[in-house]
Formats: sequence, C-alpha cells, structure tokens
Amino acid sequence: MVGYSGNKEQVQKRLRRIEGQVRGLQRMVEDDKYCIDVLTQISAVTSALQAVALELLDDHLGHCVAGALAGGGEQAEDKLAEASAAIARLVRS
Repeated sequence: MVGYSGNKEQVQKRLRRIEGQVRGLQRMVEDDKYCIDVLTQISAVTSALQAVALELLDDHLGHCVAGALAGGGEQAEDKLAEASAAIARLVRS
C-alpha cells in the first residue's frame, strides 16, 4: 500500500486542477497573451505541483519510511537513502 492511499482522491483532484491550468497556459500562448501573464500562470502551476510533491513526500515519510524504520535493517537504510534523494530532487527543482 502506498502512503497516499488515504487521500488518493484528493491528490488526483489536485492534479486534474493542475492539468487544467496547463491547458490554460497552452491557450494563453495560442492567443498570444502578454508574456508576464503567461509567466505568472507558470509560477502558479509550479507552486501547485510543488505543494502536491510535498504532500506526497510527507505521506511517504510517515508511511513507507516510518514502516521501514520500524522493521530496521537494510530496508530502513534503503528507504532513508531513497527519501533523501527525493528531497534533494525537490530542492533542486
């Protein structure tokens, strides 16, 4: 079971909303909207994606990593390394 199982519907709803925002961006470019307006909307989409990513990371830490740590051993070390790498990717983006 994945860490976000309890709020999967909410995550999907947020991603569908983001998908709609991206479609709106495509229309803005197609309609030759002002560059700053397009950039503002890109920033909004980026922030929305980051919020979803942070929520998923929190769920992963609270469920998957915590479970592996409770079990100990190599699996715990692997889950910690995996979480650390995911955090590094999010920080770089």
